[in-house]
Amino acid sequence: MADSERLQRKIIHVDMDAFYASVEQRDDPSIRGKPVAVGGGHRGVVAAASYEARKFGVRSAMPSVTAKRRCPDLVFVKPRFDVYRAVSHQIRAIFADYTDLIEPLSLDEAYLDVTEDRVGLGSARAIAEDIRRRIREECQLTASAGVSYCKFIAKLASDHRKPDGLCVITPDKGPDFVASLPVKRFHGVGPVTAQKMERLGIVTGADLREWSLPALEAQFGSSGSWYWRICRGIDEREVKPDRPYKSVSAERTFDEDLIEAERLAAELDRIAGYAWDRVKRADVAGRTVTLKVKFGDFTMITRSKSFTANVPDFEAFTAAGQALLAALHPLPRGIRLLGLGLHNLCEKAEAEPLQLGLAI
Repeated sequence: MADSERLQRKIIHVDMDAFYASVEQRDDPSIRGKPVAVGGGHRGVVAAASYEARKFGVRSAMPSVTAKRRCPDLVFVKPRFDVYRAVSHQIRAIFADYTDLIEPLSLDEAYLDVTEDRVGLGSARAIAEDIRRRIREECQLTASAGVSYCKFIAKLASDHRKPDGLCVITPDKGPDFVASLPVKRFHGVGPVTAQKMERLGIVTGADLREWSLPALEAQFGSSGSWYWRICRGIDEREVKPDRPYKSVSAERTFDEDLIEAERLAAELDRIAGYAWDRVKRADVAGRTVTLKVKFGDFTMITRSKSFTANVPDFEAFTAAGQALLAALHPLPRGIRLLGLGLHNLCEKAEAEPLQLGLAI
């Protein structure tokens, strides 16, 4: 019975379309239809790009000078994270009308388990369509959605018809859908892993399926079993809205190794923003800030700073991370991944009241 129930699971992955940039275009009619980059500015880094900008090859984490070179008419706007967070809460309130099983991944995407049809729309497709309609009408934004029987395929499907699209992959179509896609689009396969797979002759999901479990584990270690399952459309992970947190963090793998101090600092600011959003969403507090660094040769180090009291705010969290990063310079080699997290957590309700210092 458990296997049958698992196969009938209905999961939606909702992904907002160019979220930060779309909010800016919504709120400023003068930049609608124009190529827009959130962030950037002189010697900065692009945090998000509109679809009009992406046509010129502008993408997140790109230096603003490169973005401007590719798109001379690019409009830079300052990020407004408080606004993005408020809109995200509005969207999650819409989700909550359909299910209690909501697992946010970031401000602009989430998994929903709609196996139970709370509103009586008759199908997961109908629920996804109604959610997208309400986001369009109530938030004046567009969202793409993937509907399937597992999280992995639902996430692939939401990206399949972006922007403003809906893609439904039924259980009988799942393995063939995965087989048809390039592995570089798979969640969990980063640029370096994708390059390694290509050297091994693995370009599509179908190529990956030709490999045995022992062979994949020999090449990719513990990740090999994950690759073996997903290329067959197997993903048994549940949508978990109330996970106990041991730590809260965010990280980013770069398309190219970074070594310039200024660019790394800009990237860490962006990563800190994502991490702190998750801290607030989890409603936790913590005393230890941890920096994670993976170099171009895949060696990894962590550096931590612990406080006598809980880290009070985003500014203190970011400053601690930047201090840990600055202490690593000069770098022995380029960095391919940066992460920043909060550890030694407790529930906010258990945390002691914040004691404010006096400026002197």
